[in-house]
Amino acid sequence: MADPAGLRLGPLLRYVDWETKDHATVWVETDRACTVEVIGADGSQGSGPTFAIAGHHYALVTVRGLTPGTSTPYEVLLDGARVWPLTDSPFPPSTITTPPESSTGVTVSFGSCRWAAAPADEHDPVGPDALDTLAARIAADPSGPRPDVLLLLGDQVYADETSEATRAWLAERRDLDEAPGAEVTDYEEYTRLYDESWLDPEVRWLLSTVPSCMIFDDHDLIDDWNTSAAWLAEMRTLPWWRERVVSGLMSYWVYQHLGNLPPKELESDGLFAAVTSAADGTATLREFAVRADDDPLSTRWSYRRDFDRTRLLMVDTRAARVLEEQHRAMLDPDEARWVRDQALDGLREAAGATTAAGPLATEPLATEGPTAVGPYDHLLIGTSLPWLLPPLIHDTESWNAALCRGERGARWARFGERLRRGADLEHWAAFPRSFDELTALVAEVGTGDHAPATICVLSGDVHHAYVAEPDWRGAGDPDARVYQLTCSPVHNSIPRMIQLGFHFGWSRLGRRLGHVLARHGRTGRPPVHWSRSGGPWFGNQLMTLTLRGRSARLRLEQARTGQPTARDADARGAARLLTVDERELGPSSARRPRE
Repeated sequence: MADPAGLRLGPLLRYVDWETKDHATVWVETDRACTVEVIGADGSQGSGPTFAIAGHHYALVTVRGLTPGTSTPYEVLLDGARVWPLTDSPFPPSTITTPPESSTGVTVSFGSCRWAAAPADEHDPVGPDALDTLAARIAADPSGPRPDVLLLLGDQVYADETSEATRAWLAERRDLDEAPGAEVTDYEEYTRLYDESWLDPEVRWLLSTVPSCMIFDDHDLIDDWNTSAAWLAEMRTLPWWRERVVSGLMSYWVYQHLGNLPPKELESDGLFAAVTSAADGTATLREFAVRADDDPLSTRWSYRRDFDRTRLLMVDTRAARVLEEQHRAMLDPDEARWVRDQALDGLREAAGATTAAGPLATEPLATEGPTAVGPYDHLLIGTSLPWLLPPLIHDTESWNAALCRGERGARWARFGERLRRGADLEHWAAFPRSFDELTALVAEVGTGDHAPATICVLSGDVHHAYVAEPDWRGAGDPDARVYQLTCSPVHNSIPRMIQLGFHFGWSRLGRRLGHVLARHGRTGRPPVHWSRSGGPWFGNQLMTLTLRGRSARLRLEQARTGQPTARDADARGAARLLTVDERELGPSSARRPRE
């Protein structure tokens, strides 16, 4: 008789509907083919068969019949046998929490860059994990405050910086003296990264009870992914790269991307239908990943979520790039047009006007005649890479982009390419046209009676946190308050010298040095000036936005060792989240002076 099916990974509570407020999706990985059931204590339920990819079995179950405004404990059954909650679990029951019928706003926690935490009985060289400590706090007080959604803004796994335990596992599979050494190479090795990260007991429970939205960054595949055309051409000559990128996109689709999407989109998704209906979906998914690598225009990883009157646009800033030096763009024209359309959806009608076609920057919305309240009060633009950097770093990146496209000749261009890769000069500033277009879109969306109260660009990547506020150089600021909110890492580190470099990047002397580089590169001045109004903060941390009506409140918390808050006195239970900064955002906030 065959052994009963087991739960290999998950459950992850992913999508909770904010429109009808009566359904959600739960993702699991099992150790063999089976039927997965998710049953809520209130009678809500969903079930479905697993699908197979490369010898692994998965299901994304839609749970229907939830009651708005409730928090419902749920169980997971495989072929009728309960596998979740785990036997003798120290955590409270996992729940699906639905928003109430009447509007109350949304609470969003976000961060990026998470190395898998060390086992509880081992020393963690980079300190306590912010997600572990968030889980401990919620578990200690299940009825207390918690985020409505967790935004993970990239580097959920590190394919190119593996742990000691993973390196030992890889060494049992192949010779690590052969390239790419201790980096992952294929789908099976990617699954190991997710096992290591998401089987962490605290994180496993947290992701089972707090919905999550995810997007990749470079380390989900490899450092500097798609930094330039020259980089990509070199990578494609390496014998191991094709399998690496194809497996990375396949695993991202399975482990992260599927759960970002609402059931109604999945129902019309031909790839999802083909993969889940096949006896083995590996070949179909692999063909998709090969096509996505060869032709980035063939797929879209970006997506939109509306939470009450808050709109989230999660933007892919890695796979959608245009890399040809004379036409570099963070987003290809189709992707840029999609971002613009999603940001303006409903605003045109509210403003009583139409706009010209174009990517991110076109004619502003007309505001003549009667106007109406816009379709949302807050716009969140999730992009793993910051839009507004310390000014010296911004000027360095735009100067470097000018060198690489030949503004100072071939020798400077070769130097610029080496510098770009060595210093990771690949944020929005390194794509000047895209920076200007995003800046123009933010101003357009934020101007007029239809404007939201706040527009917040949420980013990670740079292993520290800060708040920056732009102004439009005397041209008139938007009616909305605009912020760059950067928060990373969740669990990682940053060398002391780089910390000092970020501090210097905000200084007056750093700004002056940036102006020198801008003149050398003939880059001109950016369309906005911006100032740091908070930070920089260094440590393992999370930011939380509480959005109620047209008000917004921001809190930054860091994971620090201290007294236990849950699960008596193991290494991570002794850590807690401490508030480092808290502030009101929005129209009531006073403008910060320029630095």
